[in-house]
This record gives sequence, structure tokens and C-alpha cells, in this order.
Amino acid sequence: MKKILVVVDMQKDFISGALGTAEAAAIVPGAAEKIRGFDGDIFVTFDTHFEDYMETAEGKKLPVPHCIKGTDGWELDDKIAEALSGKKYTAVEKITFGSVELPELVKAAAAGEAFSVTLMGLCTDICVVSNALLLKASFPGAEIAVDADCCAGVTAESHQAALTTMRMCQIDVYEEEKTC
Repeated sequence: MKKILVVVDMQKDFISGALGTAEAAAIVPGAAEKIRGFDGDIFVTFDTHFEDYMETAEGKKLPVPHCIKGTDGWELDDKIAEALSGKKYTAVEKITFGSVELPELVKAAAAGEAFSVTLMGLCTDICVVSNALLLKASFPGAEIAVDADCCAGVTAESHQAALTTMRMCQIDVYEEEKTC
């Protein structure tokens, strides 16, 4: 079975920048270790906004400029970038929470083989859940999982709510493995 890892938005602005949290920073060492030890196809999503962010629908509801393409905050966290160096991965820029392109890329990578997908990253309650649900809807028979220990939400409560939602949608949630 082909194994696929989706690293969601492990960018500086979500870890130490404009929307950074201590919880996000806490998962970085374990997430980097998981990436280093992963043998399979890797997709890395990038939350991608532009200078007009504040005029967008998202900018009006979340008026905190972040992940503006070309800025330091848009770049991957240094430890995550280091873990990915030397590994082949596909970067996926997305202008909203979930990438409609990601299922197509996963299907192409699977090349007709059975596959499993594990997601990890930020934020559990926004972009991780959005991408997990898109993948589950696209591949209802595939094993879609989230490594909860390698995820962090906006709050601890919303992190848990997103995990509950994913479980209800038959996405496997692995936690307390102390992988991150």
C-alpha cells in the first residue's frame, strides 16, 4: 500500500509569526521527526495570500495579515524545512482553508495503487480538518488519518472539536502516541 503524508501549513506565521501559538511551536520538533522518518509521498500545503489580503472575504473575517507570499511568514518553519531537505515532496499552494487540487494530486501519486493518507499540521480546526474532509469525500474507501499529536488548533477546545468532527466523518485520529 502506498503511503502519503500531508504536512499542512507548517509556516512561520502559524508557528512564531502573526498567528503563532505556543501549542503550534510545541509540535514542531515531533513533526520534523515524523517527516524525517516518513517513507512515502509527501505533500506540503502552503496557506497563500497576497498583498490584498485585507480586502478578501477571509481578511474581512480574520483581519490579521498572514502567509503573504514572498514574506518570511509564508515560508516553512526552519525545522520543518530542514526535515524536508533532501526529501522529494510536492508543494501545494492554497488560497483558502482546503485545497481542491490536493485530491487530484494524491490520486495521481497513487497511480492506481491502494493508498493511505496521514495529515498533520496547522491549524487542526481550520486547514487540517478542511483538507481531511476533502480527501475523505474524494476517497471514501481509503484510509484517511490525522496524527493529532502533530497538530495544533487555534485553541485546545477547537482542536478537540475538530478531532471529534473528523472521527464522526470516519477519519482515523491517532493521538497520545507522543509522536510530536
